[in-house]
Amino acid sequence: MTAPEPSPDRPANRGGLWRHADFRRLWVGETVSQFGTMVSQLALPLVAILVLHASTWQVGVLAACETAAFVAVGLPAGAWVERMRFRWVLIVSNLVRAALLAWVPVAQLLGVLTIEQLYVVALATGVSTVFFDVAYQSYLPQLIDRELLVEGNAKLQASESVSQIAGPSLGGALIQALTAPYAVLVDAVSFLWSAAWVMRIEVRPPRPERSPDSNLLREIRDGLRFVLGNRILRAIAMCTSSANLFGSVISAGFYVLLARQLRLSPGVIGLLTSTAAVGGLIGALAAGRFAAKVGQGPAIWIASAVAGPCALVTPFVQRDWTVGLLAVAQIAMWMGIVVYNINQVSFRQALCPPGLLGRMNATMRFLVWGTMPFGALLGGLLGSTIGVRGTLLVGAVGQSLTFLPVFLSPLRRMRELPSHAEPATERGPVAGPLAPNQP
Repeated sequence: MTAPEPSPDRPANRGGLWRHADFRRLWVGETVSQFGTMVSQLALPLVAILVLHASTWQVGVLAACETAAFVAVGLPAGAWVERMRFRWVLIVSNLVRAALLAWVPVAQLLGVLTIEQLYVVALATGVSTVFFDVAYQSYLPQLIDRELLVEGNAKLQASESVSQIAGPSLGGALIQALTAPYAVLVDAVSFLWSAAWVMRIEVRPPRPERSPDSNLLREIRDGLRFVLGNRILRAIAMCTSSANLFGSVISAGFYVLLARQLRLSPGVIGLLTSTAAVGGLIGALAAGRFAAKVGQGPAIWIASAVAGPCALVTPFVQRDWTVGLLAVAQIAMWMGIVVYNINQVSFRQALCPPGLLGRMNATMRFLVWGTMPFGALLGGLLGSTIGVRGTLLVGAVGQSLTFLPVFLSPLRRMRELPSHAEPATERGPVAGPLAPNQP
């Protein structure tokens, strides 16, 4: 397989990505934004639980609002984003999210903050995140060459993992010092920072040419057909969507267990979350070497198979040494999740033709994130009927089985990144070389 020549619109990437100025700008902006996001991911549910005294159902609804946008606008967002310059989509999305999150401390200061306002902020922020994520994953292949996609995704994922280590601890400290509503302001500022750095990116791919006979519904259908018609993408979508479904069931009760039943302080909860993210950093650093050793496809199913069963620890945690066991399980789980994510995203980017990147990413986001609001609502409903621990057990058992779609697909025998391919139907070819006798 021969590597493509560097695009004339971008540098040749000699000396690695740290010498790539535009990648560094993207990395700096997104790294700081990730730190802020980790703060608000801890702060928003704690605002609901500790300030507004929300029930488990209301916490589940809040979690559903954060991801419902992927169901509502996930598919058309891909077609819309492909008609825009990705860079400007990133900038505007960051500015909108900054304004929305800034309202939370303002409303608290004015004494008018309600759970319904948190729902609106979460839902509107989610819409902006849909557009940002679709453009973000489609923009990276425009900045760097194909052979550097795994390295680029690994570096960005490593930053996210570092933010997951330090961010919740910082968030817990800020919540204790400022209270949860005012800690959200940190995330608003981080989005402004990210927008400023993306503005400095010099590579400016031309605005996509719109076909005279372009049709939104047809473009959405093309994205769905490409993803669902390709056995590899379909298996990845099934694995990730089911993992997100059961992960959201767990998330609905996770903070309720820690904050209300175990009565852990925000600082301890933040430290526990940060400790878990150590596994994400290890996974980001090891993803490339692990894939090189076992093969790109096997790395995906093995990582998923390792991550899922780790959730079985959560339902049995008490206010004793088992909290430490939970931290160890979270480390192992996030190590597997990050190795899985880096390799499956790189797989998708390499497999998809450039003209379909936006629609492919939007379709995948719709399919894999679209299950999250339903999982959060299911978790809230189960928490109100069978209790928090029963809910966590249901989610953990389901999570343990989510690796099966990728394990049972041809993906487990594919050792290298595939080339651009047309949709592979049930009888069609599978893109990429196969390694015989590969487990």
